[in-house]
Amino acid sequence: MYTFQAALSFLLLAASALAQPISTEAVQENAWKYGTGGGIIGFIVLILDIMVFMEVLKSNREVLPKLLWCVLVFVFPIGGLIIYYLFSNRASHNTTGGYETLPQ
Repeated sequence: MYTFQAALSFLLLAASALAQPISTEAVQENAWKYGTGGGIIGFIVLILDIMVFMEVLKSNREVLPKLLWCVLVFVFPIGGLIIYYLFSNRASHNTTGGYETLPQ
């Protein structure tokens, strides 16, 4: 299990490093632009993707469905988010989030 999470985190780190080429110009105009180059919308999608990865990896699903959901969201960030939130049956796969009651 640990090697799967380590490999997935390495893959995400490598993809984020290669996602946007570094500009060689001395002055970069409008760094927070809208569109496919990143910007505010890209940052919001990145945060939402990270939240999905964490939710999927914490769930009580089997390893293969976890991997498939992560790959879907990784390859198609916006479409994968929409598909995950609509069709993943999140309520039945959430782990118990909290403390269990002590027996009396």
